Amino acid sequence: MLEIKNWQVYGLEKSIIASGNPTRRGEIENRTLDDNDWYRAQKLGSMPTGLGHDHYLIGIRVIFDIKYPQYWSMEAQRYHWFDIISSQSKMHTLCISPAKISDFNKYVDPDIVERINVYIKNYQEAQTKSDKYFHFMKTLSNLPMGFELWMTCTLSYLQLKTIVKQRKNHYLQEDWGVFCNWALSLPHFSELTGIQGE
Repeated sequence: MLEIKNWQVYGLEKSIIASGNPTRRGEIENRTLDDNDWYRAQKLGSMPTGLGHDHYLIGIRVIFDIKYPQYWSMEAQRYHWFDIISSQSKMHTLCISPAKISDFNKYVDPDIVERINVYIKNYQEAQTKSDKYFHFMKTLSNLPMGFELWMTCTLSYLQLKTIVKQRKNHYLQEDWGVFCNWALSLPHFSELTGIQGE
């Protein structure tokens, strides 16, 4: 099931201060946050998406590692700004060793993992390039959607605001629910976006 770790948030203070740029003239000063900055940022950040008032949230970036099942990645791809920095590769690693039950989520049956291992063994024993290709494609094509990989991604608070609003009550609570709860736990995310947890 979905797991997120090793996250870091960048640009929080700078972006909150920058939220006041539309009402300033002259040189932009390097300064520390004050109560007025927080008040303005919360007010602007909680405005409805699409009006542009919350755009300063794009400067608050989060980088993280995420373990995901294959079916989840297809849904995440609808967010074109979901930047994948680097990910584990089925192409490079799928057939180098037998699959373990821990490579899959809890809903994949052990007999399916055994079947995948037959295809991996056939690939490893293949003698010709065409046979290797055939057995690789058998392995890849029969791999269950519960196969899990890790990737390192980056998103902004503005992008996370959209995702959380759309996926907070999604049917796949073990995946999107985990993702949204993680986003809601990020520093000042709830107060800056106006989105509250359950």
